[in-house]
Amino acid sequence: MQDDFRPGATLTPTGARFAVYAPAADQLWLCIDDPAGEQRLAMDRSTVHQGWWEHAVDGAGDGTRYAYRAEGTYAPDQGLWFDPSKLLVDPWAVEISAPYAYDPTLGEFGVDSAGRTPWTVLRAPLPDLETDPIFQHGGLIYEVNVRGFTAQHPDIPEDLRGTIAALAHPAIIAHMKSLHIDAIELMPVTAWIDERHLSPLGLRNFWGYNPVTFMALDPRLCPGGVAELRETVAALRAAGIGVLLDLVFNHTGESDTGGPTVSFCGLANQEYYRHIDGVMVNDSGCGNTIACDHPVMRDMILDSLRHFLRQTGVDGFRFDLGPILGRTAAGYDPQAETLRAMIDDPVIGKSVLIAEPWDIGPGGYQVGNFPAPFLEWSDRYRDDLRAFWQGQPHRMGVLATRLAGSSDTYPDDETRVVNFIAAHDGYTLWDTTAYVHKHNEANGEHNRDGHNDNISWNNGVEGATDDPAITAARRRDVAAMIGTLLASRGSVMLTAGDEFGRTQQGNNNAYCQDSEIGWVDWGNVDAELLSIVQSYAQARAHTPELRQVSLLTGQGDVEWLRPDGTAKQPDDWHHAQALRKAMRDVIIDINGADGPTTFTAPEGNWRSLRGWNGAMPARSVDYWLKDET
Repeated sequence: MQDDFRPGATLTPTGARFAVYAPAADQLWLCIDDPAGEQRLAMDRSTVHQGWWEHAVDGAGDGTRYAYRAEGTYAPDQGLWFDPSKLLVDPWAVEISAPYAYDPTLGEFGVDSAGRTPWTVLRAPLPDLETDPIFQHGGLIYEVNVRGFTAQHPDIPEDLRGTIAALAHPAIIAHMKSLHIDAIELMPVTAWIDERHLSPLGLRNFWGYNPVTFMALDPRLCPGGVAELRETVAALRAAGIGVLLDLVFNHTGESDTGGPTVSFCGLANQEYYRHIDGVMVNDSGCGNTIACDHPVMRDMILDSLRHFLRQTGVDGFRFDLGPILGRTAAGYDPQAETLRAMIDDPVIGKSVLIAEPWDIGPGGYQVGNFPAPFLEWSDRYRDDLRAFWQGQPHRMGVLATRLAGSSDTYPDDETRVVNFIAAHDGYTLWDTTAYVHKHNEANGEHNRDGHNDNISWNNGVEGATDDPAITAARRRDVAAMIGTLLASRGSVMLTAGDEFGRTQQGNNNAYCQDSEIGWVDWGNVDAELLSIVQSYAQARAHTPELRQVSLLTGQGDVEWLRPDGTAKQPDDWHHAQALRKAMRDVIIDINGADGPTTFTAPEGNWRSLRGWNGAMPARSVDYWLKDET
């Protein structure tokens, strides 16, 4: 933007100046929420900034509540949605007066939405923070749903449960410290709206991947606004834990032609969303696709990232359906201007940037194709690790590749992988060992939603069981998967609760389960599993070789051995079920067999983390660590 022009609302010495983008509108109205009723002030089309409308209001200040109304052509088949009956949230909003709430009339032409659409709240910014990320690639990320993680925690006061402030509670910090967490990744905390099919089912969106605007925090999760997030980030950073925000720049909750008109589509639908021949593109699977290559949308994305970095001090971001950030009219481009602008920005470029490198659009699978320094979630790692522990044959060579940093995906000297075996989307780790078939009946879609192929097993009984032998087998399998994960090159991610056996009762798509299905059950912690995971995490935290991100090449940095300590032979990679990964300061023994396997104790001063000393039980992982005593 030129001169001192700023989108959204900006405080001035005498009041505030408002600017909104609506190039095809005939007239824009600034609406002020006044005790005497809504005041409508005609805005002027800017003669300097093409497509923008401006208005200055003397006396407006911190706490002023406002919105917009737009007049113009209403022709949805042409991508035009102007309807002056709709109160519209400022796309640059940093605070809203209430949560978004879906109502069918929000999508009905001519029905006034006042009272059903929140006001934008003008806020004076806090002093900018100048912080560097404390999370370093190679660390352990802890994925958290804010509400689900804290809703049932017995040590958190009831009035704090389900909020961002609860994450700063000493009990939460102590738990994360026991796992040596390097960064907590918050599932979306910006304000979202329910999908229109949920309310008739008595359900609501629980994950938050359905935003309306990109900067305003959801008042249900963060009633204290930006200050609450900032204070929580500060408390976590003081404990050595960074904070990553999961952001959604691929679609909004305005959805398709049957969705609500709340902000973007009522102002500049043709510009903010991607269209082909006047029809909305749906590369997100959620009804619309953000036009991330449009200059105004690019500015909004960059402003959003700077806002969270400077105003809250977070370390960085994970981007949902990341390829949409790099989509142009010609498809995904790793050098797309929006991606380059993020990398080259002096504030954003030094933050942690993590892509979910797939969407459902044409050419949407882009694992390995994001530009450095983007890190990437790896579904290849997830699927290959599950397949190995499921017992699929011929997986040993692939396992070694994943343990070494996935050189088949990241051929440069350093891997950019974020390894994980379970995330919010899909089975929990425990359910991976307890369910062959998904059980999403509670979602109200007759079990049609969610993935059908989960690369899972049930240890002989589908679902919950009181059989102690089956419970022990599931605990063993989860421990082995986490032990493998924490022995892998690159960053690693653990989803909250997986460390102590969290279950979603076989639901692999709990996006609408703000219930016991989706909440972490702190009253049913598998203490034995938690203790095992804590020991693996401590070993990773205290062993630099396990946190490095250089690819293992076999040229003096690692040896791949048989259990007896001899070198692996070519045929072993196709038939063997046991593997030793030997490095200078740590040795990893993996027994994928259904029976015990003896590993020869290494020469020198080594100690077995699990105390097995080479007598490995079935389906298990052990670390040999240098004994400094």
